[in-house]
Amino acid sequence: MIYPPVDVERFNFCGDKDNYYLTASRLVPYKRIDLIVEAFSKMPDKRLVVIGDGSEMDKIKSKAGKNIEILGYQPNNVMEDYMKKAKAFVFAAEEDFGITPVEAQACGTPVIAFGKGGVLETIRPLGSTRATGLFFNEQKVESLITAVTEFEQEANEFDPESCRENALRFSNERFTREIEDFINQKWKLFSDSKHIEY
Repeated sequence: MIYPPVDVERFNFCGDKDNYYLTASRLVPYKRIDLIVEAFSKMPDKRLVVIGDGSEMDKIKSKAGKNIEILGYQPNNVMEDYMKKAKAFVFAAEEDFGITPVEAQACGTPVIAFGKGGVLETIRPLGSTRATGLFFNEQKVESLITAVTEFEQEANEFDPESCRENALRFSNERFTREIEDFINQKWKLFSDSKHIEY
């Protein structure tokens, strides 16, 4: 398996975190930003920042409590600044890979993610060596609230440097090296046998 490249070097590491959670995404149904906003609306003592724009903007605004700041679209440098200072990045979508959780880890920010899809390979879960995040098992408000509560209880288990180190596994350089190795291997097989084996 060759994972897609993530430009992790673009993201600045920050070990000092502010007291807010972040989610950043296109505001479309499958990203489940509505779920995140609804859950945080039920946790008024926890601040959430939402970055992104899309067809669900009105729906998300209607669900947002006073503890939720919806910034809409922001340029990369603004998003990166929020990402590196967040206490955690919240990700509720099921995706094949999911680049933003890796970008968050590149900043030293742990991730609270729906435990399906690519995040199972890009996040070291709570309980593992050098954990970089934790999972919630259902795309339901109660499940996410439980995960946020657990994150706060176990916050000392997440080391920003471990997050950064984990993200580097998905760097552009790694991708280039693995693609070149794959091509060279297939070329050698082809050269030796005059056909390619898959």
